[in-house]
Amino acid sequence: MTDTVDTKAARRAAHRSSATGIQKKLGHLAMLGFATLVAGSFSLGSLAAPHIGPVALNAARFLIGIVFMGVMVRLVLRQPLPLPKAPWRFLVLGGLMAFYFVTMFMALGMTSPVSTGAVFTLMPLLSAFFGFLILRQVPRGLVIPSLVLAGLGSVWVIFDGNLEAMRRFDLGKGELIFFAGVVAHAAYASLVRLYNRGESIIAFTFWTLLATGFLIAMYGVPEIAATEWSALPSITWIAIFYLAIFTTAGTFFLLQFAALRLPASKVLAYNYLTPTLIIVFEGLLGHGWASLSVIAGAVLTIFGLIILALSPER
Repeated sequence: MTDTVDTKAARRAAHRSSATGIQKKLGHLAMLGFATLVAGSFSLGSLAAPHIGPVALNAARFLIGIVFMGVMVRLVLRQPLPLPKAPWRFLVLGGLMAFYFVTMFMALGMTSPVSTGAVFTLMPLLSAFFGFLILRQVPRGLVIPSLVLAGLGSVWVIFDGNLEAMRRFDLGKGELIFFAGVVAHAAYASLVRLYNRGESIIAFTFWTLLATGFLIAMYGVPEIAATEWSALPSITWIAIFYLAIFTTAGTFFLLQFAALRLPASKVLAYNYLTPTLIIVFEGLLGHGWASLSVIAGAVLTIFGLIILALSPER
């Protein structure tokens, strides 16, 4: 009888372990999708930027993203979404993301994409810090070395393998503004897990999107009112809809899905893939392929992320 009980307990433990393993793999796949969608937004975003202000662009994308996510909530839950408990949670999360998006576009107006990209690579290490500070997640074994390795590869890609360009890099006002936004985004990944109170991912995503869009709209009323919406070229609207559906609703969902299954350090480590994926997209679009030196940096980034994905975690 004892053997039977022990055997059943062992089977249950093995089943739980297998289920957990599958959830973690899904978390990694979600962040791979997240990085791909973000990378695709850079080309479209740069084409739209000259025609619309950063706050107005973000307000439009979030409005469309909220409507899209609201429809998805209705289709999935098949009932009206109840008001959330402790709505202040979503104002905090929305505030962090609103701050990140506004500072990103502000920085792009002051400095180069290369410089902002270099600041962006600090996010995974910052997320590991907040994971420890907020959730007491202690990176184990090869997590920090693999983050550093992937980060080095990403920086190499961003600077096109040019050591002189790396040497000339210095922090200006735009870089400092974006750094503040990166800190906010890094804290967000840990707070998602801390603040979730059993809500479904899709409902949690909707309320976070709503709070983010509301705060951006309140901040940008003058710019939104001054924008000549009917005069915007078609490429701007294409970019807005892509950013709204894929890079807003889609990435919010994927980020929160992964944040509930993976440590914060692993979640945002996939941001290191963004420069590499941009290279792939640019090549496929016929804009030319990167040099072998830059491709080597991309391979180093991927190698670091593979080590990270396979490393043990709490």
